[in-house]
Amino acid sequence: MASNASSTMTTMVFRPTVSNSSSVVASSSASSSSSAAGRRSPIMQNNKFSNNNDEKNRILNRRRREKRITRGNLAVNNAITRPEIDWSKLGFGLTETESMYIAECTIDGQWKVGSIHPYGNISVSPSAAVLNYGQGIFEGMKAFRTPEDEIVTFRPDENAKRFAEGAGRMSMPPVPKDIFEDAVKKVISANRDYVPPVGVGSLYIRPLLIGTGAILGLGPAPSYTFLIYVSPVASYFKGGQLSPIDLIVEEDYHRAAPGGTGSTKCVGNYSPVLKVQLQAKKEGFSDVIYLDAKENKYIEEVSSCNFFVVKGKTIATPALEGTILPGITRKSIIELARDKGYTVEERKVGLDEVLSADECFCTGTAVVVVPVGSVTHRGKKTVFCDGKIGATGQMLYDELTGIQQGRLKDTKGWIEHVPKDYHL
Repeated sequence: MASNASSTMTTMVFRPTVSNSSSVVASSSASSSSSAAGRRSPIMQNNKFSNNNDEKNRILNRRRREKRITRGNLAVNNAITRPEIDWSKLGFGLTETESMYIAECTIDGQWKVGSIHPYGNISVSPSAAVLNYGQGIFEGMKAFRTPEDEIVTFRPDENAKRFAEGAGRMSMPPVPKDIFEDAVKKVISANRDYVPPVGVGSLYIRPLLIGTGAILGLGPAPSYTFLIYVSPVASYFKGGQLSPIDLIVEEDYHRAAPGGTGSTKCVGNYSPVLKVQLQAKKEGFSDVIYLDAKENKYIEEVSSCNFFVVKGKTIATPALEGTILPGITRKSIIELARDKGYTVEERKVGLDEVLSADECFCTGTAVVVVPVGSVTHRGKKTVFCDGKIGATGQMLYDELTGIQQGRLKDTKGWIEHVPKDYHL
């Protein structure tokens, strides 16, 4: 039954806050004037939060300046800037940090100057394009602490490129490379003390580009928000970084189809896999292998990572034909493997080839390089390397993480250093 009409309008508000709450807070705006004010600024007023949060910004920046004066070593700095974190219990969950980055843009690509704000919730119209039509993309990156206590990122130029390509696919103005890379460095620098100790984990970086402008009919949003938040993380799968995972082949559901958005890191690509993934985990599997939607016999990828098959000195991985994500870790592993004398083939990979492989592994920013312990298809379980990590996967993991963490020399120009207090 419809309710009686009145002048009261109910809006969904995501309020900016520096508290640890990340929940959605619903409120009712009882006057047309307050509703109009909300419409004037979906995210920020003139690239700022509300007056209360402007004050919080000033306090936070003053504290940062004070910290910069008193910084001496990491131990002292950590005691000032973050709550104690038990690094030994770190997994792949959200740990709220001190700051995030926000910039805004109109549909014609006119970017406002972005800045660092306290980590917290944001305000967005109920009719925002990202909420109604899923107009949004994201990235996944990591920052690492080296043995020399420097902070570095891994191939940020590749993330900037993929982010721009994804924006084009979703009819959004791309974030210029210089703005993207500058924003990444700023948010890392602002949350420097949340980067785990070397070898323990990394700082996961999540850039977002979302259509926050209000729109009712189907179409591109009138305005967009570029936001980056971060969180310290460790192993993606339970059991530790190099614990082999157990996968099940899915034949009834598909992750992507030809001509779709499978190669784009858009927000709508991931929720559809949850139903199958949750069922697989309920049955004791780590994740799901998806087959191609056209013939249902070729490997595509796992829910959140690329797939590799090893047979002797040959490594095969599904080709980039528009239905799988062009992973940056995937690209790096292919290059490292070729450097080590392996023949790497990017092509269609049949399920029968997987089941007869010497070893299999998955790659991704989140998972790094993770060995596949077994693959189950139609009730038959195939075990690889006696359920342990294979020699090829181990070697490539050591090479990749050695470069990322500064234990091996970066001869490829993949590492970007983040100076202390970068533009803060």
